[in-house]
Amino acid sequence: MPKQEPSRSIRHQRKKRRNKKIILSLVALVGFIIVAAGALVFYLVTQANNLVEETQSPLERGEHSDMREVAVDPDEDNISVLFLGTDNRDGDLDGLADAILLATFNREEGSVNVISIPRDSYVQIPGRPTQDKINHAHAFGGTDLAIDTVENLLDIPVDYYVTLNFDAFMDTVNIFGGVEVDSPMAFTEQNADGDMDAIEIDEGPQVLNGEEALAYVRMRKQDPAGDLGRGERQQEVLGALIDEATSLSSIANYNEVFERLQKNMNMNMSFNEILGLHSYANSINEIEHHQLDGESFRESGVDYYRVDDTDLANTQAMLKQHLDLEEERDSNETINAEESTEPQ
Repeated sequence: MPKQEPSRSIRHQRKKRRNKKIILSLVALVGFIIVAAGALVFYLVTQANNLVEETQSPLERGEHSDMREVAVDPDEDNISVLFLGTDNRDGDLDGLADAILLATFNREEGSVNVISIPRDSYVQIPGRPTQDKINHAHAFGGTDLAIDTVENLLDIPVDYYVTLNFDAFMDTVNIFGGVEVDSPMAFTEQNADGDMDAIEIDEGPQVLNGEEALAYVRMRKQDPAGDLGRGERQQEVLGALIDEATSLSSIANYNEVFERLQKNMNMNMSFNEILGLHSYANSINEIEHHQLDGESFRESGVDYYRVDDTDLANTQAMLKQHLDLEEERDSNETINAEESTEPQ
């Protein structure tokens, strides 16, 4: 008996069922992707929270700078963060500060300024009898003395700090697949183990691995601009790292970055305080970079960098304006004046 063709009504019902299955499958797929993405975000947040807890190292001064009346809140206030790169490895975060960068965050503008302080800057280190290189402050008295020295130099409060060593820097660069730079010159530099001329950097655009990037930001003597040239290269690599870290393709690398940073980083920002900086995400690629101008000089066989007084004064004024410190000081003076006139 010949097979009977299904009626139009039955075919229509089967087609509706197939369409419904396809739609349900797509919905399920989209739902799975959303759940997976949510799980990834939750996992990364959990890992980041663990990282922050593992790297907490409070300052001896307490919760706020002596130049502040009260502790700041990154979710509401303008803040400053000092970034220190130390010349050690294997979890050691003591010693000289090879890179010194201060970032200020303005809440109303959503803007970020970064100041590069030459490591050889000849400054007064609090408690020391004579002036010395600013990078020695960290070796003499750890993070607290380094912060006191920067506050003394720039005349602004340092609210938070982040200290990383060579391993943290090199590992992060490698995990993100290197950084793109455009070297103004060809030069050689020692590697991370101190072997002289072991790293060769070509002139022009190139991608550097972690150890090459470290050599790129450390070299000074072969650069005609000295400490200024080194500062420019440090800012160039910082910008390249930010580009890599904020790209969608780098998300899968975050967990490995977190694991490496746990051993080689200290900070005094809580996880919630870091989350308070989320509003600056759109400003990441528009960071204003500055460097203290000056000139190199040599004394008793030691190289130093003398910061230009006029540029220092202009930098101090710029930072105070960006942090709205004058407005804050006027407000505090008004409150104190009102309190002093209240009947006792």
